[in-house]
Amino acid sequence: MGPKCISFSALNINIGKCTKYPPEDGKNTARANKSASWCNTASWCSGVLTALDLCALAWSKMAGVLHRFSLGRVKSWAQPARQLGLWDRGIATSCNRNRENSWFNSLFVRKVDPRKDAHSNLLTKNEESNLYKIQFHNVKPECLDAYNKLCEEVLPSIHADKYYPCELVGTWNTWYGEQDQAVHLWRYRGGYPALTEVMNKLKQNQEFMVYRKERGKMLMSRRNQLLLEFSFWNEPVPREGPNIYELRSYQLRVTAPVCRARAIGYRQHNREAVGGFFSQIGNLYMVHHLWAYKDLQSREDTRNGAWQQEGWDEVVYYTVPLIQHMDSRIMIPTKASPLQ
Repeated sequence: MGPKCISFSALNINIGKCTKYPPEDGKNTARANKSASWCNTASWCSGVLTALDLCALAWSKMAGVLHRFSLGRVKSWAQPARQLGLWDRGIATSCNRNRENSWFNSLFVRKVDPRKDAHSNLLTKNEESNLYKIQFHNVKPECLDAYNKLCEEVLPSIHADKYYPCELVGTWNTWYGEQDQAVHLWRYRGGYPALTEVMNKLKQNQEFMVYRKERGKMLMSRRNQLLLEFSFWNEPVPREGPNIYELRSYQLRVTAPVCRARAIGYRQHNREAVGGFFSQIGNLYMVHHLWAYKDLQSREDTRNGAWQQEGWDEVVYYTVPLIQHMDSRIMIPTKASPLQ
């Protein structure tokens, strides 16, 4: 709304009439002097009020220009002072009707460019439709060895059986981070249909159903996520050991995964990059980076070496504010893991 214009000259102050008395005697002379003094004061007040009236008029004209610029509704902003109150109310009414189109409102309302594709399609490999599932199993401390042995007996057989369109990418125990935890990473070639097919077939697998029942006795809790892989990361492939693996998980702000694309280019020199994924189901806007190192000292040297490359500091500067929370696990592969 535009500012209200107050016409000071319309305050109905009777200062324009000064009664004059003929100086016929001393009494009339005193009354004439008093009247003259009053006229001088009244003239000064009239001048002040006129100045204020002009200021109000100028302010109203300025408001009219602004409204004319934003709304295109003001036809005339040079109105007599006596009509300023009505004129200003007209601007206020026009402003209320057109609040959605005002330039001031446009400062706070972002225009969204139309998109015809999801962020996931921009980030993932379009020529492939691989889906990943990561599992986090918190095992009872006294059952960890029995749990690992049970997994070694069952999981590799599912991985090797072509009847199931899935692959065991890797399986680990957490060394540093959340203790007594097992992490499994599966790949489903064919996306969601392959995942559904595997689930339906495993329900008919008696050996797997026994495995699930025995596994449930050893777990305190479990959770999983469905992931897609970044197009600018390598696809995880089996590798020989011995290696340690670091899983770095980032809870990002909305749409921030797009801004993480440049980082991988600085970390490819020692083949430490194993895979990069972002969540589709589970905790959303979460990114997982999987790295391989010979040992902890190799990890330290590799990470320090990244700071010697031009541009790495800029990547860190612009990406760190996008992170809400981050977590790091150092993991040891189990005997059944294709990633050793």
